[in-house]
Amino acid sequence: MALDITKILKSKKKSLFEDWMKNQLSNEGLREDLVSNEDLRAQSEELINILLQTLTPENLSDPSSASFDPVLEILSGIAIVRAQQGFSPRETGLFVISLKEALLARLQEEVKDNPIAIFEESLKLNRVMDHFIINSFETFIKGREEVILRQTDEIAEISTPVIRIWDGILALPIIGTLDSSRTQIIMESLLNEIVATGSSITILDISGVPAVDSLVAQHLIKTVSATRLMGAECIISGIRPEIAQTIVHLGIELTNIVTKATLASALRYAFQTLNLQVRKAGTQNATNQ
Repeated sequence: MALDITKILKSKKKSLFEDWMKNQLSNEGLREDLVSNEDLRAQSEELINILLQTLTPENLSDPSSASFDPVLEILSGIAIVRAQQGFSPRETGLFVISLKEALLARLQEEVKDNPIAIFEESLKLNRVMDHFIINSFETFIKGREEVILRQTDEIAEISTPVIRIWDGILALPIIGTLDSSRTQIIMESLLNEIVATGSSITILDISGVPAVDSLVAQHLIKTVSATRLMGAECIISGIRPEIAQTIVHLGIELTNIVTKATLASALRYAFQTLNLQVRKAGTQNATNQ
């Protein structure tokens, strides 16, 4: 009669679970700051229950069997959550590896008098668990990529704030390098704010742009052109001496664009364009006297 290790493992579920928890809690790299012992026990219990329910002599020889889909679904959920919580790939992988170790240890203990069966069944169990481990790694990487993309989008939005500094005047300080995707975000934010506020002047301040090359200049020109199409005048401020030299050296044509060395100069020009005057309170009082 062929040995059915799935029945053996199912009959030892309680001790298997405790062995697995002991493996996890004894790990020096356990992140108690990211997951509590109660949550860890709940995750582990859910996984081992569905695994032992699903495990059969047939699918034990077929790691890619569709019958393992419920197990992979739970593992994927855990891997995604751990990617979002800040676990490392190693820490996530050890969650399944420690289960594999507990299963193999229990198998060797229960079938210790049959070394041939231990070898054969251990190979099958290894292949199944390795399939789970690979799936966990792949899902974790996808989850981490989603986190990185979301954080990149959030940083891009934060780093391109459109500020209403006066009635009819908007300012957009640009910090860091400009590429096509970021230029698109800048244009969308700026154009939407122009429509929302009815502003007629916008100031692009590039004081925080480390360097301007031909590509960055083209992105700036596109932004200015899009702003003009919305009926607003665009001023570029923060033109440092080294940036001015680079623009001249590259032969970039900015003669049709108003440029200023500082944001204060750009704001002063915007006030003049809108026929606005700003005086110190003391000066105004002296005039009235």
